[in-house]
Amino acid sequence: MKQKSIVKWLGSLAAAASLFAAPVAQAEEDIVIGGSIPMTGVFAFAGIGIHAGITDYVKMINDTGGIKGRKIKYVPEDTAYKVDASVAAFKKITGQNKVNLYYGDSTAFAKTINPELERMGSIIMAGASFATEINDPKKYPNQFLVGPDYTEMIGILMRHIAKEKPGAKVAFVYSDTEFGRDPIDEGEALAKRLGLNVTGKIMTPPGSVDVSTEIVKLRRAAPDYTIFHGYILAPIPEFISQARKMGMTSQFMGTFWSMDNSMVMKMGEAAEGFMGVMPFRYYYESDAKAPMLEKIRKMRPEYQSNAYMQGFLTAMLFTEAAKRTLDAGKTLDGKNLKASLNTIKNFDTGGVVGVPITIRGNSIPVGRIYRFDSKQQKMLPASDWIHLD
Repeated sequence: MKQKSIVKWLGSLAAAASLFAAPVAQAEEDIVIGGSIPMTGVFAFAGIGIHAGITDYVKMINDTGGIKGRKIKYVPEDTAYKVDASVAAFKKITGQNKVNLYYGDSTAFAKTINPELERMGSIIMAGASFATEINDPKKYPNQFLVGPDYTEMIGILMRHIAKEKPGAKVAFVYSDTEFGRDPIDEGEALAKRLGLNVTGKIMTPPGSVDVSTEIVKLRRAAPDYTIFHGYILAPIPEFISQARKMGMTSQFMGTFWSMDNSMVMKMGEAAEGFMGVMPFRYYYESDAKAPMLEKIRKMRPEYQSNAYMQGFLTAMLFTEAAKRTLDAGKTLDGKNLKASLNTIKNFDTGGVVGVPITIRGNSIPVGRIYRFDSKQQKMLPASDWIHLD
């Protein structure tokens, strides 16, 4: 009898243990997106939008049952756009969760954490960076860019310029940062291949306000098109205002981080006619081929930034890679997730991007040229979608 009682007691204990273990097992089934998100600091304007975009797409997926019955769990940490804080957030999140997918807040973080991603072998990562260096599957096998890299952005602008005005004179104005210098040499080489003439390369301190010396250089270059890169806002408005006072008729253009509609509106009078490259549609675009934008507007009736669109599309691609991996009956590890990601061809984003997208290497080399219309207070399409080979 005594032996039977012990056996019965052990059985009861095992049953009780299984009840406690059940939630843990269920939690392990979640597909986890970790995030180093700059919710405060100098890049908070983007981080807040990125966070909202990821949050909304995760909710949309979970509201429809998740992926093959598995919920998506989004675990963000504020980094204030500091590399050490981003690394600490990564260690904390991956230490407490079985992370499959990760969003990084900067190029510096992407480069810093890359060896750890390779060592772990369990995660793929995208983020706020469009750095050309990361568009290298051999060097960064577990990362990708949600859009064209900075050199490809310049390439899209150059192709538009070459079509609009063959043989045009072009000047680059860029910040003295890794971000600013990134596409300049390759951009100059591409300009020559397209028959364009680079008449000026002008570098300034980041965020510089006094551009009196640089504006003289720009006037001497007399470009038909001036491309700004490596800035968010300043000193672009000052350049444009002074150039127009001097009678210059150059067309001024920017790349992604200078192209948010609310940011361009801060340029004031200088915004009129400002153009640039955008990998995504704007929040307010309402044509019939953008049903996902309508869903976004229902979730968030107020304007959402381009950073929101970037975060939203990142979550979409993350979950698509996970779905394809699971559909193939494979483990959710870095190698399999990246391989699944690279099967994405002619993928319909619901209109977040205006054409079906294909991931090539580590990027999505497509974009569209937009121009600011001061009467409508909006960036409006100025070209078709431009694909790079």
